[in-house]
Amino acid sequence: MKKEIVFVANYFHPDYASSGQLLTELCLELQHDFDVTVIAVQPENVNHVEKKRMFEYDRLERIRIIRLRTPQVNKRSKLSRILFILSYFLLAVIALLRIKKVDVIYTISSPPIIGGLIGAIGKVLKRGKLVYNIMDFNPEQAEAISYTNRKWLFRLAKRMDNWSCRIADHIITVGQDMQETLNSRFRGRRVPSNSVINNWTDEQDITPLPRSHANVSKFLKDHDLQGKFIVMYSGNLGLYYDLENIIRVASDFSDLPDILFVFIGDGAMKPEMQRYVEEKGLGNVRFLPFQPKENIKYSLCAADVHLVVNQKGIKGVSVPSKIYGVMAAGKPILGVLEQGSEAAVLIKDSGCGVVVEPQQYHEISQHIANMYACGPETLELTGRGGRLYLERYLAKAQSIDKYRTLLQSI
Repeated sequence: MKKEIVFVANYFHPDYASSGQLLTELCLELQHDFDVTVIAVQPENVNHVEKKRMFEYDRLERIRIIRLRTPQVNKRSKLSRILFILSYFLLAVIALLRIKKVDVIYTISSPPIIGGLIGAIGKVLKRGKLVYNIMDFNPEQAEAISYTNRKWLFRLAKRMDNWSCRIADHIITVGQDMQETLNSRFRGRRVPSNSVINNWTDEQDITPLPRSHANVSKFLKDHDLQGKFIVMYSGNLGLYYDLENIIRVASDFSDLPDILFVFIGDGAMKPEMQRYVEEKGLGNVRFLPFQPKENIKYSLCAADVHLVVNQKGIKGVSVPSKIYGVMAAGKPILGVLEQGSEAAVLIKDSGCGVVVEPQQYHEISQHIANMYACGPETLELTGRGGRLYLERYLAKAQSIDKYRTLLQSI
């Protein structure tokens, strides 16, 4: 008899969020080995998903989905975030308790603290096993950007999350530096059973494509990007990336019409970034919406250089999953990352780009100028190093097999 595994995550197909896409791919791969149920939020702006009842039931192939109706969140409003988190917490716990048979609960660290807490409560009440996947450490992430000056909240949140960690039968982190953070949290006390499993991209789907490829060329033409040296950021324009300051680097290249900065995605900092561009009258910056999953392989290949960034203080707290897609596309990377962080190590070991410490904006400008000057052949060779490294050490099947083995052993 197959084990019944319940995945609890705020994002799932067809949501554009990277964590939702990763979880969707994982569940599709595991659906033949386990009976899979997913508890997730009803996605916004998706026509075929009804948002009438508190609990909507859906299927994706063999996967049973319970979609929760939560308030729409305004990512720039703390009150809106709190209302979303509380409603998600209550509905997810109710949905979990209503499932008759639960062998393993798999939960992720999103929303902050609440994701782990849902799993811990579920384990106690349903008497199943708990696998806790920490994709981001909170409150460390919020503390790094001074999200609030109430230090007692950070201490309380960390205690709650440490309780979830101790309750878990196994913890997964997505980088070696994050495993070090987990160890330091317990300061010599017994560290919960844990392992590192990298996130991934589908390297069979995202492959290096030239600009002459029909779909890449169409993307460039549709967005009037032809003939430009494109510095691209593709992903969440959120609080933890310092993008509101990095975008100011575009001013250094306002007299070079060939260089264009393209930001693809949405998030809390997008309005502030747009205001800066409007105030400065910058014509070398474009904002594009999130691309449908089937088009990402073309948009990634349209860039000459990709930005992979994190705010200062995020080392050991989070790994920007966008790095795997960029490496799969065979594109060079300008990493604005702390030395020794997981993404910085990947760039260094694969030779697929350069790394600058966060907040060193002059150095960011210098490296963009250098990459612009070095020519397409050198850039192609640099990007190829990332692709080869990904195929050898970070292939999707390797991570999926690690998950399968772990879940079968729990």
